[in-house]
Amino acid sequence: MTDNKQASAQREQLVAQMRQEEQQRQTGYREQALKLFPHVCGRCTREFEGKSLRELTVHHKDHDHDNNPPNGSNWELLCLYCHDHEHTRSVQTDRSDAGSEQPEKPSLSHSPFAALAGKFKGTDG
Repeated sequence: MTDNKQASAQREQLVAQMRQEEQQRQTGYREQALKLFPHVCGRCTREFEGKSLRELTVHHKDHDHDNNPPNGSNWELLCLYCHDHEHTRSVQTDRSDAGSEQPEKPSLSHSPFAALAGKFKGTDG
């Protein structure tokens, strides 16, 4: 049992160290991006200053968080909402690309709404 506790403690320590290193990397390129670019969201053009500046994030154009050129060519400043939208859009694109490789299989053998369209054809909209 002590081996499991020791292994668990080592894992927790490793995870904590990795999180700290990631936060340091992010702080480094975020501070650099804030010095390079105007404090404006690259999508919605909302301006940020003071306390609201924390809502401005650094987006990696190529989605590689380790690609941080000193000239900032892989970065753009986005507000939290636009940044979230950008990543959601990317995930949706990846899913649709993956889905186009395989033929779509019907999920049900019976469609409970198949005859519904026919029932509404004779009614006024």
